[in-house]
Amino acid sequence: MSGLYLLLGLLVLLFLRVPIAFGLGAASLGYLLVRGGIPLGVVAQRINGSMNSFVLLAVPFFMLAGKLMNTGGITRRIFNFANDLVGHIPGGLGHVNIVASLIFAGMSGSAVADAAGLGTIEIKAMRDAGFDDDFSAAVTAASSTIGPIIPPSIPMVLYGVMAEVSIGRLFVGGVIPGILMAVTLMIFTYFVAKRRDYPCREKVDLRRLSKSFAEAFPPLLAPVIIVGGILTGVFTPTEAAVVAVLYAFCLSYFIYRELPLEEIPGMVKEVVISTASIILIVGCASLFGWILTWERVPQVLAQSMFGISNNPTVVMLLMVVFLLFVGTFSAATASLVVLVPIFKPLMSQVGIDPVHCGVVMVLTLMIGLLTPPVGSVLYVTAEVAGISVARMIKAVTPYLIPLLITVLMLVFFPGLVTFLPNLLLG
Repeated sequence: MSGLYLLLGLLVLLFLRVPIAFGLGAASLGYLLVRGGIPLGVVAQRINGSMNSFVLLAVPFFMLAGKLMNTGGITRRIFNFANDLVGHIPGGLGHVNIVASLIFAGMSGSAVADAAGLGTIEIKAMRDAGFDDDFSAAVTAASSTIGPIIPPSIPMVLYGVMAEVSIGRLFVGGVIPGILMAVTLMIFTYFVAKRRDYPCREKVDLRRLSKSFAEAFPPLLAPVIIVGGILTGVFTPTEAAVVAVLYAFCLSYFIYRELPLEEIPGMVKEVVISTASIILIVGCASLFGWILTWERVPQVLAQSMFGISNNPTVVMLLMVVFLLFVGTFSAATASLVVLVPIFKPLMSQVGIDPVHCGVVMVLTLMIGLLTPPVGSVLYVTAEVAGISVARMIKAVTPYLIPLLITVLMLVFFPGLVTFLPNLLLG
């Protein structure tokens, strides 16, 4: 019952628009003061202990890598190559948008970085080609959710830390689901484009395609270097993030010569501010999760769900429905750090692979980035496209269908997630 009061306290604070980190901390501290019997030193111990993580250093470095790529001409070359590759398919630049996001996802690990960086190029190109702003913005927003699924992935780093799961396995487990997201989005875009008679370009010759591929080849190597280095044990996921920054800097400054050095301090400042908020959430969520475990909330939740079914597929479906609801009202990172300690024991009891659970959780929460009231990608894309949020919501809603179909495919066919990690990592 005490655990229920703790959860209700958090909900009240969030309803009052208290920032998630302070809400978690205040609810936890209030619980400890009222309950008594637990030394308050636990607060500092849990918060500081969870923040003192080498793995979490990957978060700011992947963020910085994404910013360097957006500023240094890398995103434009990716877009041009994608345009030559699939721009002739009915729907033209809609498919280019999706393929470019798929490629960029292998370097940034962030949906917001994709929407803000590639989105600026994509929406302008689609507008100039005769696509309406609503469609352009919808495709841009929906395809940007691929970013945290294809490795590297900032949300998967957070999940791996909270669930104590191999981040390398999580990264590899996201490859097939990320490709499936792109395929389902492209199929949906194809039918929309055919119905609305959107334009497409003529198919380019092999010489032109080879030229654009050569220009985009160095960025295309980034995911190979990052994931390959992790799989072969050359570097850890955190070291891979540093490699991504160095690689992006070398490409942008030495190869393409489009990175103004005076902009780097501003990028670093933005990354520090963003990372500080995430790390504070992680610290307070660790304390909150410890109290929930102390009060046996995960066990109570497990018993309640087992009352419905102990079938792993049914439990996963229930989790997906719950996450879709939570993702609408809470940021993905906050949802992960709060819910992983609750769901982790439940998944273990049911026999669900933690990598499978992690990829499904991240993908489901990414859908929340496209829904109000806290969908960050929704607002960023609306700003980039110069349309109202109301128009943005109406435009992007149909694109939730292919994303939900992808989630259901992963739930019913776990091998889509676990096949590559088991094959490559044993």
